[in-house]
Amino acid sequence: MSSESTEDRILSALEADAQASYADIAEDAGVSKPTVRKYINKLEDEGVIVGYSADVDPKKLSGQSIAMVGIDVASEQYVEATRALKELESVHALYTSSGDHMLMAEVRAADGDELGAVISDEILEIDGVTAAHPSFLQERLK
Repeated sequence: MSSESTEDRILSALEADAQASYADIAEDAGVSKPTVRKYINKLEDEGVIVGYSADVDPKKLSGQSIAMVGIDVASEQYVEATRALKELESVHALYTSSGDHMLMAEVRAADGDELGAVISDEILEIDGVTAAHPSFLQERLK
């Protein structure tokens, strides 16, 4: 058995397949189904597991473009700007970042033109947003 903790083994199995059954996760993690249920409930309650999602290959997604947008925000307006960004329907995920930008947003739209409009007409119009730098996703490699 691995020196990895039970919680880590369960999380690894769940991250590998978010649709896996408790029985499959239990087998992968080397524990019982009730143990899996207990840990998953605990991790959800603690906010470690915040949701379940599907991984999408942008190249195979018909009628939709995806970009990761680096967003810079004025420090004094960070809280308000972040709240406003979280409300945008086209922003599917929003992350804080320690990289080149304060925030990273996953933005989806029908095509590149609409994505550009979302950035210029919605994101850049939010008070406190000082810059938005899109990187259009081309193809999922892993």
